[in-house]
Amino acid sequence: MTTNVRTRGGGPATGRPASRRSHGEGPFKFISTAAGVLLLAIMAAIAVFLIAEAIPALQANKGSFFTDLIWEPNGSQRFGILALAFGTVLSSALALIIATPIAVGVALFISHYAPRRLAGPLGYLVDLLAAVPSVVYGLWGVMFLVPLLREPSQWLNDTFGWFPLFAGEGAIGGKTMLAGAVVLAIMILPIIAAISREVFLQAPKMNEEAALALGATRWEMIRMAVLPFGQPGVISAAMLGLGRAMGETIAVALIFPATFDISFQILTPHANSIAANIANGFAEAGQIGRGALIASGLVLFVITLLVNMGARLVINRRKEFARAGA
Repeated sequence: MTTNVRTRGGGPATGRPASRRSHGEGPFKFISTAAGVLLLAIMAAIAVFLIAEAIPALQANKGSFFTDLIWEPNGSQRFGILALAFGTVLSSALALIIATPIAVGVALFISHYAPRRLAGPLGYLVDLLAAVPSVVYGLWGVMFLVPLLREPSQWLNDTFGWFPLFAGEGAIGGKTMLAGAVVLAIMILPIIAAISREVFLQAPKMNEEAALALGATRWEMIRMAVLPFGQPGVISAAMLGLGRAMGETIAVALIFPATFDISFQILTPHANSIAANIANGFAEAGQIGRGALIASGLVLFVITLLVNMGARLVINRRKEFARAGA
């Protein structure tokens, strides 16, 4: 025998008034849906603009846009994106490799090791690093970091010259891929550290206390209870940092020597990126030159989308940790 419990107005009981539910959820659903559609529309508008502006330059290109190692859209009207895309990916990947372990260590120290009196100010200090203008990082890199890296670069070349990244002959140090990658790593470090810290703080306290109760050390507790739970968040933070590194303009434009070749030798002056090339060449570009730069921006747009889609696939495979901690 079943009994239907009905409200005073005749409707089934749901734990909250139907009028309040309908009045609150309707506008929120509309606003959230409109925001999502607007975001997609903006992305589509950007893509359409880039494609429309790039097509005339691509049609006028006398070389291969995807394979040529030359950039002369204002002269011979031959230009290729291969060297710039290679430099963008390599510098951003190096920056990510340098910044992520340090950022995760900083986040773990603030969230699980530092005293409360120190954790708050240190967290604010790390967050403030993200507010420093990129031109300041670039000037600091040119005036301080580039001369400082000459001797370490020479030591890396002498000791590990058998490895392709540290190989090279002639000039070692100066404005190199390594210098640019270090500056990019410092720029993206606060982003990764701040997001990772917040994710680690959300780790289930019951799991942490259970690990400690079983006799685990603090590091073993972090390794078993905190890092698995925070892995999707760390990946998301790293991808946000990677996106900024790929799109960074002024800092790398001041440091990179603006070459158009492909070289894995990060200690020699061979470096460039799509964003730096746009910053360096847009003011002097003609009609074809501007179209070529916009076409390179379209390539950067596609690379960024592919990277974020790949990151999303990785995060979706780790959802069981988020469910376990809910």
